[in-house]
Amino acid sequence: MIPLKDDNPTETTPYVTLTVIAINIVVFLYQLSLGPHGNMLLIFRTGIIPYEFTHAVDIPPYTQHPLIFNLIAAMFMHGGILHLLGNMLYLWIFGNNVEDAMGHFRFILFYLLAGLLASATHILLTPNARIPLIGASGAISGILGAYFVLYPWARVHTLIFLLFFVTIIDVPAIFLLGVWFVFQLINISSKSNVAWYAHIGGFLSGMFLVRFFLKRRFKFHGTVFRKI
Repeated sequence: MIPLKDDNPTETTPYVTLTVIAINIVVFLYQLSLGPHGNMLLIFRTGIIPYEFTHAVDIPPYTQHPLIFNLIAAMFMHGGILHLLGNMLYLWIFGNNVEDAMGHFRFILFYLLAGLLASATHILLTPNARIPLIGASGAISGILGAYFVLYPWARVHTLIFLLFFVTIIDVPAIFLLGVWFVFQLINISSKSNVAWYAHIGGFLSGMFLVRFFLKRRFKFHGTVFRKI
């Protein structure tokens, strides 16, 4: 399932969402300008390598900056064009509404905090991993968690593939994002280069943190948030 757009209009222009998308694109173009070898060096020098954090050591190739810098830098780097496009699609569809609910300043704080908690989850659960973690998906997973709480019944136009049959259907966000989350859980033990733990940590962090970043006009009623 690939989300295309939602039927959930915003009241404000999502300046932060647009800016974050632009930064990710500019950083990716910079990565491409380095060539394959230079890009790989950049990824190993600025990506999040759990072993470095859990053992307080910088492994080759060595960096000239504090290791903590990588926690932010890695959020704006990507491993390929599909990695970038997939993340930016989810960020645009769901980020604009979450930014609308929080306001610009709170939203950027939420985005960065969700990304940091997603990375922390990955580091804690894969303490000896030496493969760099890069990408915006941890922070975006936090946005998905917030959207899941705020707008569970928003309709999302979704591209569906059923063998040779392809169609677009409207599904509630609670179903689409619920399936997405279960997919992350199922694939934890799979041998792939996807940071499933970061996705899960980001999503759960977003669900928990969202209430602390909302504008005052959002109040919690029973099991959902409503505007007042």
